[in-house]
Amino acid sequence: MTVLRSLVFNVFFFAWLAFVLVVMLLFLPLPRRVMQNAVRVWTHVMGLGLKVIVGLDYEVRGRQHIPWGGVIFACKHQSAWETMAFHILFSDTSYVIKKELFAVPLFGWYARKCQSIPVDRAGGGAALRRLIRDARIQIAAGRPLVIFPEGTRMAPGTRGAYHPGVFALYKQARAPVVPVALNSGLYWGRRQFVKRPGVMVIEFLEAMPEGLDRHQFMAELERRVEAASGRLVDEAQPHHPPVSG
Repeated sequence: MTVLRSLVFNVFFFAWLAFVLVVMLLFLPLPRRVMQNAVRVWTHVMGLGLKVIVGLDYEVRGRQHIPWGGVIFACKHQSAWETMAFHILFSDTSYVIKKELFAVPLFGWYARKCQSIPVDRAGGGAALRRLIRDARIQIAAGRPLVIFPEGTRMAPGTRGAYHPGVFALYKQARAPVVPVALNSGLYWGRRQFVKRPGVMVIEFLEAMPEGLDRHQFMAELERRVEAASGRLVDEAQPHHPPVSG
C-alpha cells in the first residue's frame, strides 16, 4: 500500500508541478507578492496531497522561539519537504538557494521574482557581500529568511559540513538566527520513490545568543541543530525506520 500511495503521489507531484510552472508564467509581469502567493498555493496543495495520498502530515514545535519581524532560520536539510515547508508556515518567506538554480528555466525565473537569494560558494568575498546585502533587504522588509547551513540534503543521522555563510548573516544581517531541527528524511528521503506515512516534526529552537565569534557560533549552531534533529529521529524511528539511500 505504501508503494502504491507513493506512486500516486509522485504522479500527482510532477503533474501539479508542471501545471503550476506553466501557469505562473502569467504572474511574471505582476508584483512580487502575486508570485509569492502563487508559490504558497502550490506548496499548500502539495502538502494536502502528502496528507491525503500518502498519509504524511507534520507537527510544529517551538513556536514560542519564533520572533516577530525579520528572522534567519538556520535549518537542518534532510528532504525536499523543508524547501516547501516555510512557504506553508509563513506568508512571505525568502530562501537562500544555490546560484545554479537561478539558471533553471521557469524555476529560476520564479525564484528571482520571489527575491530568493543566490549563494555562490566559489564567489569569494564579493559573493558573501552580495549575500549579506540581499539578506539585509529582505530582513528589513520583515521577511523570514531560510538558509540550509549544510547546503545539501543529508540522510537522518548524518551531517554535512556547516558552511560559514550563516555566520556572516549572524554577524552582519542584524536579525536573530533561529536554529531549526527536523526529521523529515525518515519519511521523504533524498531521491527516494517511496514516501512513508506518519507525522514529520519540525522544531524551532531558541535563538542563538549574541556576541559569539565564528568558532563559537558555528560549533553551537551545529550542536543545537544536530542534537535536536537526532532526538526527533530517535523519537520517530521505532515506528518509522529510515528510508534507505
